[in-house]
Amino acid sequence: MKRFWLVLLSLGLVMAFSVSAFAVDVKVSGEYYAAGLYLNKTEVVNDNVYRGTGTARVLVDKADESTAFYFQRLRIGTDFIVSPCLKLVTRFDAMERIWGGARSAAGTADAQSAGSREENQNIAFDLAYISYTSPIGLFLVGYQPDYEWGTVFGNRTSGPTAGQLTYEVPIGPVILVAQYAKETDKSISAVTTGVTTDQDDDSYRLGAIYKFGTDKAKGEVGGLLLFNRYAGSKADYAGATDIGHLTNAYKLIPYFKTQFGPVAFQGEFEYTFGDAVKMENSALSSHNVDISAWSAFLDATVTFGPVYFGGSFVYLSGDDPATKDKAEGGAGVNTAGLDWNPCLIMFNTIDTQYWVGSIDGHDGSVIDNEMSNIYFFQGRVGVKPIPQLDTMLSVSYGTADKKPTDYVNGSYGWEIDATGTYKITNNLSYMLGIGYLFTGDYYKGTNNNNKTVDDYMIINKLTLSF
Repeated sequence: MKRFWLVLLSLGLVMAFSVSAFAVDVKVSGEYYAAGLYLNKTEVVNDNVYRGTGTARVLVDKADESTAFYFQRLRIGTDFIVSPCLKLVTRFDAMERIWGGARSAAGTADAQSAGSREENQNIAFDLAYISYTSPIGLFLVGYQPDYEWGTVFGNRTSGPTAGQLTYEVPIGPVILVAQYAKETDKSISAVTTGVTTDQDDDSYRLGAIYKFGTDKAKGEVGGLLLFNRYAGSKADYAGATDIGHLTNAYKLIPYFKTQFGPVAFQGEFEYTFGDAVKMENSALSSHNVDISAWSAFLDATVTFGPVYFGGSFVYLSGDDPATKDKAEGGAGVNTAGLDWNPCLIMFNTIDTQYWVGSIDGHDGSVIDNEMSNIYFFQGRVGVKPIPQLDTMLSVSYGTADKKPTDYVNGSYGWEIDATGTYKITNNLSYMLGIGYLFTGDYYKGTNNNNKTVDDYMIINKLTLSF
């Protein structure tokens, strides 16, 4: 009898110490890619210039500068599922490096992560948040993907994440969304010891999504009101010499996504208004700058068996140099975001800008920033001769909405891209892409006699997803 109770007690202890393991399921997903890239011109400037100093000063023909290297990234997402309605979501990036390349300096900012560039070359966590589906709605608390709404246009989920509080509740076919994001915090703490007075950057968001479906069509429509209060330039004190200012930006963002028969059609619009600069000292109100910017994105794809046709249109209002008291667009006001990269070279922030760096023209013009200040048109045709192979050819053209002061031309140029993606297995794919840029005269800057050159890129990428 004693043995029986001893065995029973032992089993009870085993159960007690194992309860957490039984209560938690772990779901792991991820992506690893290894890629090789060749860019024929690291700058589209074709003028000889001197570089270096002293005895190392040499004459360089910029048109001869090219680059080629291999790079990789591992991204692992892990969900710790405590119950069907409660889980902890995490994600990290690791070994994000150019093969054999130099390591980044400590603290170097990373355009695609919450961690530094140096941390991502080893390991950096981007996501860690609680997801709780309660009887009154879904709660998300912690570091989450930031600026994700509607279509892919304007989204920044491939950029730095942010600490956020998100609440979603379905009411019939409508989903209501409320979100608060802490973009920057400068409060005094153990790691921030400077004197601050309300210099945080905060974002507040309210949205609604309506999903519909019939025998002939399905899709969704939605709208978001976003308010960004940026106080990073707010002064530490008040007084007659106070020259600090606030930025109060509002965005209205409606969108739609539909599928009817062989046609997939989507669009997103954005109106940005508010104060780009609101001086704290009323005596300096003449320095105030208002915001009034527009964005539009339309995209359609029609599929007929193994062949598909598509096109995209983008308008991003540019800043008029003649109106000093108003910001009508540009970087920091309205862009196409980080997630939408329709070309291999122009405005590509994922592969080209992040790994190669900026491709410069004259007078500060840059090819690989986020898309802004533009009329953009793209046509594309694709063929899937077998289920595993997807080939596509696209032709794109961009021109500036507003030329910068004294620029001689607004054309960004034409780009032709050809890509092919082959699924080796359900989880392993290989992509080969070739892009050729007919460089526009925008990159001549302020002098029509400046010389530019065309550019081309070859990229291949092996991707494992699981």
